[in-house]
Amino acid sequence: MEKDTMKTETAFNTTLTAFCAVGAEKPLSNELRKLGFPVIEGRFGNVRFRSDLAGIYRALMSLRTADRILLETAVFPADTFDTLFEGVRSIPWEDVIPKGAGIRVGKVRTNRSLLTAETAIQAVVHKAAAGRLCEKYKMSRLPETGFVADIRVYIEKNQASVLLDLSGDPLFKRGYRTEGGVAPLRETTAAALLLLANWRRKFPLYDPFCGAGTIAIEAALYAWNMAPCMMRTFAVSGLAFHDDRVEHAVREELRAQIDVNRVIRIYGSDADSRSISIAASNISRAYGIALGKKPPSGIQAALKLPFLPQLTMLPMKDAVAPVDDAGYIITNPPYGVRLGDKTEAEAVYAAMAGLRQRFPRWNLGVITDEPAFESFFGQKADSCTEITNGAKNSYFFQYGMV
Repeated sequence: MEKDTMKTETAFNTTLTAFCAVGAEKPLSNELRKLGFPVIEGRFGNVRFRSDLAGIYRALMSLRTADRILLETAVFPADTFDTLFEGVRSIPWEDVIPKGAGIRVGKVRTNRSLLTAETAIQAVVHKAAAGRLCEKYKMSRLPETGFVADIRVYIEKNQASVLLDLSGDPLFKRGYRTEGGVAPLRETTAAALLLLANWRRKFPLYDPFCGAGTIAIEAALYAWNMAPCMMRTFAVSGLAFHDDRVEHAVREELRAQIDVNRVIRIYGSDADSRSISIAASNISRAYGIALGKKPPSGIQAALKLPFLPQLTMLPMKDAVAPVDDAGYIITNPPYGVRLGDKTEAEAVYAAMAGLRQRFPRWNLGVITDEPAFESFFGQKADSCTEITNGAKNSYFFQYGMV
């Protein structure tokens, strides 16, 4: 009875950590609150919150800006390897990791702590967790094939947080993008830009450097009210507290909320024909995922439907407002690192000033790794948010171009 109670508390009323791009903590916190989760705190690149089991599945499927969600198994002081070992061994791993599963300590981070050797920390944590599981399951060693649970350890000011990954593949892998183009924008970062800009589906949206179509597709998923990872599988499926019935019920609930027939005004253009082709394929695939079946045949024909983003092969300098209403330009212009060089990127930033005349009354949001973007664009931004795109430090400049 005691074990069952502990398992219920761990699985159904637990603390989770959602990791995100640094700079996306506020939109992630807002998402969590909108979905009804009690937010504990927002920190550097992550937000802690509480959830029941159904909420775990809902968070994994629904959060647009989270890169990964982890279960907090324990937090304890760890200023020596002995205290770290004992703290990890005291965790009831048998309540969350089933017999037959292996473990790995996938990531260790330490900051302002006495324990600094990440490889040694990794070894101690693995030994402690594996030792307890082997003892509980009467095994000499854990299996090395099949499902492997991913443990992560973060030590800050001698306080250890031991987390268990629930995501598996990172959550920016939605399933619709098989090709990313030359300089892809991470899906979760694109979603964060839309939320930081306060874009809503009633407003038209234009991306004049659409590339693989990520911003346009994330906007379409939002407009369709589609949970971005609704059709994905997750690492939680291999854990002891996984419940197929609960997961299925959440998935069906989210599917019932999708409306792909809304007329949306989302537009993208790019000077590169291959980028347009990739973007069209990705849009078609996203639409197919939303429908729960194969994407529509005839990509170009599908993209003429009024409820899909509209694409045009067009250089940015020729882009004009597609509708008379005020809207939002949100874009990821070439950085000059993998695409062109810095001089070419700076020339593009200067040429973007023409958007002020061709898109009157439109808001503009630009993500770039160039901190001096404003000087090339010729106008000081109304706001600037530092945000990461993968490992790259970037800046999201926003202008109200009225």
